[in-house]
Amino acid sequence: MDERMSREAQSSDKDRYPCLTDEGRAMLRFLREHPHAPIFRNESGNRLTKEDLDRVRAFEREVEAAGIGWRAGRKPEWLSAFVETCFAEIPHYRWYGSPPKAFQDIPTIDRSHLSRDIARFVPDTVAVERMMLFQTSGTTGHPLIIPSHPLVAASYLPFHKKALRRFGIQPAHGRGKVGVVLLGYQRKCFTYVSVTPAMDESGLAKINLHPDDWRDPDDRARYLDDLAPEVITGDPISFQVLASLPLSHKPRAAVSTAMTLLPGMRERLEARFCCPVLDLYSMNEAGPIAVADPDAGGHVLLQHRLYVEILDESGRALPPGERGEVTLTGGFNFCLPLLRYRTGDYASLSFFGGEPVLVGLEGRPPVLFKTMSGEIINNLEVTHALQRFALARFTLHQNRDGGLLLRIDGPASRGDAIRHALLGLFGPGQPLEIREHEPFTGKVVQYTSAMDGSAP
Repeated sequence: MDERMSREAQSSDKDRYPCLTDEGRAMLRFLREHPHAPIFRNESGNRLTKEDLDRVRAFEREVEAAGIGWRAGRKPEWLSAFVETCFAEIPHYRWYGSPPKAFQDIPTIDRSHLSRDIARFVPDTVAVERMMLFQTSGTTGHPLIIPSHPLVAASYLPFHKKALRRFGIQPAHGRGKVGVVLLGYQRKCFTYVSVTPAMDESGLAKINLHPDDWRDPDDRARYLDDLAPEVITGDPISFQVLASLPLSHKPRAAVSTAMTLLPGMRERLEARFCCPVLDLYSMNEAGPIAVADPDAGGHVLLQHRLYVEILDESGRALPPGERGEVTLTGGFNFCLPLLRYRTGDYASLSFFGGEPVLVGLEGRPPVLFKTMSGEIINNLEVTHALQRFALARFTLHQNRDGGLLLRIDGPASRGDAIRHALLGLFGPGQPLEIREHEPFTGKVVQYTSAMDGSAP
């Protein structure tokens, strides 16, 4: 790196890391300039001021001390005040007037509401100067712009720590150590390095295990072994690739998010890395929601200011033990408070030692597609290939012979462009049928395959 580039990087780092110390700067250099480092394609930072850090530490103490605080048949004490605030400060709810007397009479919302006009769900009291926006695709076909804030991003860590403590892991990474490596496996992936000030500027790296992001594919294991992260996070697809690498390092824990972690994969990873593998139920709209605990019989809730209902198709709240749609109220993202938000995921609710537990959670299962040449395609890559099209919802199925069937909710008015996008991903020889479909109802299982090896 020449002197001019070094000055530019330092100037940018000052903006991205307002409290960066010499030790933190050295960690960033180590992560970026390691001889086996991948090609980092993006830049990111915590953007936390000293005042922000004080608030983050106070919130972590609050999370550590708080219980969930509500039981079967009872609503949390904070709920009434939260509803009043939503109806006073959020344009979407202010349009209704006063809140109804009964909580269950508040209309539900889902991803389609947020995708139409996210600004109507941001409270008037949120200062926009430091608001962050990021795009997410999800499985329902509704692309979202999620409003967030540096404080919100930093508040994920206390809930991750809470989940780890449940399995006897107290994170100890600090200065001079790499705390977390986040894994992806996609042709195009957002990758960056950072430091975590709440853990004394321990290192963090978001890397893509796809060979195209490395000068030498063998560097993947070399880089991870030298970083020796305390915790590795990813999804079942990226973990499947990780398990195939000649990695010597054993993390203290692995955390799977974003997709359903099948029990067989969890057992394989635990045997491979000799550590607990946590299945975290998390979504961009709400952050970490629950962690799977076999002793509890399901996913135990993590957030003390998140109320969960289980609703039937008509919006009626179901009693414990009955299966329905997971619906959220509350959350810690003050830029996007949720009020009866239907997630599109299904479970029943039970209580284990007084703790609310989601039983039989049906989330977003990972699917691996195959090209006619045998190359593996991550279902997230399909989402990225189609996200520029205004599709209300869609499903993609791969037949046993490798042919693809794309079903589109409504008229396929841009069928030729969609075909071009998919064949650009799979290759020009891939059989592809695009079929218009009557509007989908209920949960859309977006990606399916009849081919062997389609599930990690």
